Amino acid sequence: MSRQKPIIFYENTVRGSFIKRLNRFTAEVLIDGKKEIVHVKNTGRLRELLVPEAKITLQKASDPARKTAYDLISVYKPGIEWVNIDSLVPNALMKQELLGLDYDIVKPEYTYGQSRFDFYMERGGEKFLREVKGCTLASDLERGIGLFPDAPTERGVKHLNELAEAAQEGYHCSIAFVIQMNGIHYVFPNTETQPEFGQALSRAADAGVRIVYYGCHVEADSIEITGVIDG
Repeated sequence: MSRQKPIIFYENTVRGSFIKRLNRFTAEVLIDGKKEIVHVKNTGRLRELLVPEAKITLQKASDPARKTAYDLISVYKPGIEWVNIDSLVPNALMKQELLGLDYDIVKPEYTYGQSRFDFYMERGGEKFLREVKGCTLASDLERGIGLFPDAPTERGVKHLNELAEAAQEGYHCSIAFVIQMNGIHYVFPNTETQPEFGQALSRAADAGVRIVYYGCHVEADSIEITGVIDG
């Protein structure tokens, strides 16, 4: 029997339209003709997505005392349709994925060296480290290519360097890109935004770090892993 694919559904969602971003964490939107200040669940730039009048999906917060009553979780982009921008989603989907595989141990948030990696796994005495990145930036729809990062990430470079070191010490290391949009199957380094990330990714690959791409199907209120390509 085939195992269920990792999937996340959002409850208590509403539709709206985007007005403007106020800062990294908040935006002004329109819901049923009323302006609202909402929480943006992604601190990336998202400039190609968060444009005036873009259709959006929001989830009502469960805490009535919270300063913002809604979280912005997805944006509609012509040609791709819905793009999930929830930065917590990649790790949540990856946890489902890893728990469905034959690892003896799966531990989130594992400290190695000077970094905390998203997952540590064990199988038959072998040790595994995995760092997870979410991709929301499309580059070439025809070829199914996305880019990462959409903003410089010193943390991402540091993680790649330490994964390379761990691979040399016998760990099975990987970086997994969870692609939070439809029709994109590969992620290339965004060398225009941060050439250092591309250089670090190349060094990590040379050191034996696997690069894995998880394609997804995204709707306004759900996201599901549909396939994996091991680079």
